[in-house]
Amino acid sequence: MMSNEKLVKEITSMEEDFAQWYTDIVKKADLIDYSSVRGCMILRPYGFAIWELIQKELDKKFKETGHENVCMPMFIPESLLQKEKDHIEGFAPEVAWVTHGGSEKLTERLCVRPTSETLFCEHYANIVESYRDLPMLYNQWCSVVRWEKTTRPFLRSVEFLWQEGHTVHATEEDAQEETLKMLNIYADFCKDFLAIPVIEGQKTDKEKFAGAKATYTIESLMHDGKALQSGTSHNFGDGFAKAFGIQYTDKENKLQYAHQTSWGMSTRLIGGLIMVHSDNNGLVLPPNIAPIQIVILPINMKKEGVIEKANELKDLLSKKYRVKIDLTDKSAGWKYSEYEMKGVPLRLEIGPRDIQNNQCVLVRRDNREKVFVNLDDLETTINEMLKTLQQDLFDKALKHRNENTFVAKTLEQFENQINKKQGFIKSMWCGDTACEEKIKDLTGATSRCIPFEQENISDTCICCGNPAKKMVYWAKAY
Repeated sequence: MMSNEKLVKEITSMEEDFAQWYTDIVKKADLIDYSSVRGCMILRPYGFAIWELIQKELDKKFKETGHENVCMPMFIPESLLQKEKDHIEGFAPEVAWVTHGGSEKLTERLCVRPTSETLFCEHYANIVESYRDLPMLYNQWCSVVRWEKTTRPFLRSVEFLWQEGHTVHATEEDAQEETLKMLNIYADFCKDFLAIPVIEGQKTDKEKFAGAKATYTIESLMHDGKALQSGTSHNFGDGFAKAFGIQYTDKENKLQYAHQTSWGMSTRLIGGLIMVHSDNNGLVLPPNIAPIQIVILPINMKKEGVIEKANELKDLLSKKYRVKIDLTDKSAGWKYSEYEMKGVPLRLEIGPRDIQNNQCVLVRRDNREKVFVNLDDLETTINEMLKTLQQDLFDKALKHRNENTFVAKTLEQFENQINKKQGFIKSMWCGDTACEEKIKDLTGATSRCIPFEQENISDTCICCGNPAKKMVYWAKAY
């Protein structure tokens, strides 16, 4: 078991150094490698496989709700980017510019897309004519570039993968319905596939997307008590439509400005998966999103019939699950550690004695529970174990969030709590941005969202003492 101990010791414990623990996992679990470009990561096959599953499930949900995929250019002319004033001001510090084509200096700089609103708007202005054209429900899967000063794999990188939905509607009501529909799709996906509980709500004006009328968010809580914005959905109203001239002729043959939405999720979700579920032995993946749901490890492979039986089980289980069989000559201890590090939900061990007894051993990744299973009951048992494991991970994450969500009725209580232990803090707010900024300056916590499920904690703002308008979730965040 020496190799097992050696492998595990390569992970810094989260209690000792959470940031290093996180970095150790993304490297040791073969999720990423660093590239020669600062802040840009190489998604290795295992890391990309997680993203492919996220993409597959979200894409399915988008298409079920009538959305179509398109592909926009990666370059945006500077003049186009500047058409919506708030939008360009919001993104200006993070924009990467192309100034030369070959050895020729460009007459107009090109922005490497940080997001594609302006490209979609230009396109919609060209193709939307009548109310009969609406709604237009587009989405694209691509990478975007934001010149971040401080980077961390998955959570904040210069280039990252995401999807960005962009839709056009005839009315304000239709746009609002779309905005909330997509937010709910994101929330359900996090719960059902990632086993991550989220809080749904609206961003404050200070935190909303540049150029949006309203921004809605799902917020989740990590192991260390920091929040992670896990997906956003924006109602643009008709602001972009007026800036770009997106008009349609209504049923009375009158010209009207269209209403738009935008919504997105990114590879940041993989960072969330790591920080919600994983432990000091490596990655822990919910079965619904694990690239390998079951790994089969034949024991004493040189014994007659072991490899054949293992392959037989693989063929059987592969009809329903994502299964890998490891026939390498690595030691059993090394294999246990390797797949524990990779977060594979179930490990199936089978050796000569097991075959004689018509059984195998199943080991859960999350709690290391080991059970002996009759091979005749294998499919039923695996189905139940994976469902239970998925639910247990969600329940554990929800319990952690509940235990690390606090109430503050005064600014003093707020400061004491955030300094003592990080987590979500619920408190009342008057709606004034000055109070929001003061809380951030004093505590380092930002408003995460104004939750849809409101509570009346008190009648006064935690900061200024004036009448409160909304209950807000606050936290330090990634």
